[in-house]
Amino acid sequence: MRSTNKFWAILIIAFTIFWAFNDSIPTVSSKVTTDKTKFSLDNALYHLKNISKRPHYTGSNEHKEVQNYIINELKKLGLSSEIQSQTAINKKWKASTTTENIITRIKGSENGKALLLLTHYDSNPHSSIGASDAGSGVVTILEGVRAFLAKKEKVKNDIIILFSDAEELGLLGAQAFVENHPWSKDIGLVLNFEARGSGGSSYMLMETNGKNKNLLSEFIKSNPNYPAANSLMYSVYKKLPNDTDLTVFRENGNINGFNFAFIDDHFDYHTEQDSYERLNKESLLHQADYFTSSLNHFSNIDLTLLDSNEDFVFVNFPLIKMLSYPFSWVFPMLILACLLFLIVFTIGLKRKKITFKGSLKGFIPFVLSLIISSVISFLLWKLLVFINPQYNDILHGFTYNGYQYIAAFSFLTLWILFKIYSYFKNEKTIDLFIAPIVVGLILNIFIFQNLKGAAFLIIPVYASILILSILVFMNVRKESKTILFAIISIPTIYIIIPMVQLFPVGLGLKMLFIASILITLVFGYLLPIFIQIKNKSILQFLSGLTAITLFFIATVNNGFSIDKKKPNSLVFIQNSDNNTSYWATYNNVFDSYVSQVFNLDYTEGNIPESEGKSKYNTRYTHYKKTENKNIPISKIEIDIDTIINEKREISFTIFPSRKINKYELYNTAPISIYSFCINGVLYNQGKSFEANKGTLLIYQMANSDKELSISLTLDKDSKPTIILNEVSYDLLSNPKFNLKPRNETMMPMPFVTNDAIITSKKIKL
Repeated sequence: MRSTNKFWAILIIAFTIFWAFNDSIPTVSSKVTTDKTKFSLDNALYHLKNISKRPHYTGSNEHKEVQNYIINELKKLGLSSEIQSQTAINKKWKASTTTENIITRIKGSENGKALLLLTHYDSNPHSSIGASDAGSGVVTILEGVRAFLAKKEKVKNDIIILFSDAEELGLLGAQAFVENHPWSKDIGLVLNFEARGSGGSSYMLMETNGKNKNLLSEFIKSNPNYPAANSLMYSVYKKLPNDTDLTVFRENGNINGFNFAFIDDHFDYHTEQDSYERLNKESLLHQADYFTSSLNHFSNIDLTLLDSNEDFVFVNFPLIKMLSYPFSWVFPMLILACLLFLIVFTIGLKRKKITFKGSLKGFIPFVLSLIISSVISFLLWKLLVFINPQYNDILHGFTYNGYQYIAAFSFLTLWILFKIYSYFKNEKTIDLFIAPIVVGLILNIFIFQNLKGAAFLIIPVYASILILSILVFMNVRKESKTILFAIISIPTIYIIIPMVQLFPVGLGLKMLFIASILITLVFGYLLPIFIQIKNKSILQFLSGLTAITLFFIATVNNGFSIDKKKPNSLVFIQNSDNNTSYWATYNNVFDSYVSQVFNLDYTEGNIPESEGKSKYNTRYTHYKKTENKNIPISKIEIDIDTIINEKREISFTIFPSRKINKYELYNTAPISIYSFCINGVLYNQGKSFEANKGTLLIYQMANSDKELSISLTLDKDSKPTIILNEVSYDLLSNPKFNLKPRNETMMPMPFVTNDAIITSKKIKL
């Protein structure tokens, strides 16, 4: 009977883990909906297939095709749209282009603030197909609005729809809208649909300059079927440099909003594998569920009442979907937990159910578990990257076998925990249980002081104190304890275990040590269950065997294939000042594509005096001098160069002599700039600034651009030298080169300038 109860306890734990991972995403139904007022997955997928055939980054021919497709679909819905053509400049990213936003409006019955439906329709340059990022957002809005209009219900608020351009270049379309379009003043709330992978649950993240109470309460009232969110993600997101279009609305327009984004299958992000076929249909349905519930709710409430002076803790919780409470409760809950623990601990000592010496001794295995499991995970991942140097070429840090590694490291951590605690099998369960609770309280003290969004982690501590109270005050039959404790621990497992996957997926596998820490915490909170199991050596053996098996599977799958393409890169760089040329690559490991150039006589490191640098601060890893190809360079005309009021004003125009995708301007020394103007638009709102050595501007040529005009106001004696890089994505099609194309197991490396011809010259002003 006892072994049966312990089996059921383990089953409850396993079921809760499964429940936690599957409770926050819908499943695709085999039924075909005929109700025209309902969101149709088939309709959405039809649109997606049409707009994600090829890369459609700003300035490409396909970008214009996708733009026309969206306009035509809006027209079919009876909505007239406009194209907002506007040069925008992002000071933070030093990026600029002439954006072409697609905008339309549905009139409401009242004159309050409008609800904005937002996504972007450009893909990332130059090879991303953009099915998930953000084709999924485009089709969610197109099909969602169709279903909404089919209901023929009048709502109170105007609904503005913005398909922004150039999000991938630096949120430029959103900036153009917020700073220059009159409708931006009408907006009370933004619903932004995004993706940072091709699958998984879509998470809700808020953006507000104030507090989240009213936003959260209204989100809960909108009653989404599968809310996936917690205030830890919200707090971490606010501290990270990651931005979306919604950030522009918050920072530049003081407008609140919600991001809805899925991030699993991160290995597809910004690659040619971000395709229609690889998009998880459940993730698209999840976006649709958010869209439908949010549109129905927020289109009918007063959007001026969303600001608040109070923040809430919130987290997904079993059965009730989402638990929330004010930040003002965090300290009282922490104090109450400490008092309850001290009371129970003191009474336990008096009743001689707890021993002080045994409790102190219990810190040894738990602290060792935290240290050893996290250190081993951290170092082992470093070793795996050393053994598999091709992982360095996956710049975002999440490999194709990443989920297998997460599972392997999880079971390795379990094996370590069982192994460490096997040396303390003669200690009392209740004594060993004190250390996890105390560490949990210390963790929550840190959270209270530094990261209140994670304060829901006090809930597992309360569950553990309840278990401790039962051990101290009640004489529960041993055969019933494990099941009872497993039931009490359901919230603990449900809250923490999904984060074991979330951190390595969202931040890269270098964060596997955080997963080990979380597993150790859960193990500590569940100690009274595991300690009750007599044959713990079986669990230890199974954990170790499973870890070895998963590491073996991950090793077998550490290569590349048609479905798991290897990223690689080649660029040709011509210095037009001294007529020298180089090949360069970002790859650490060469394949047949890279080796056709880098076979002999290459140098490790970055090209001398090269100013090229891409996302994640990635620089060239190898370069090789080669023959000059005499690539034509742009013509530069000085339009104005004069001294006015002791300041030098200079204007020049760059005329491309070939198809240029982007211009990169770098200043070779710090300079004081009083005004900086691109295509007639002032940088930094016309304010003076100090430009450090390095990137001055990166301008992506749009479809409407024929040339690039730049004006500068400097000190009268200032004579800066600017390096101009001209980048075209035609390396594989230019007749001056004869490169063999990639095979079907390869793809262009994302996050870097790739497949490019780059000409570089100095402009001495």
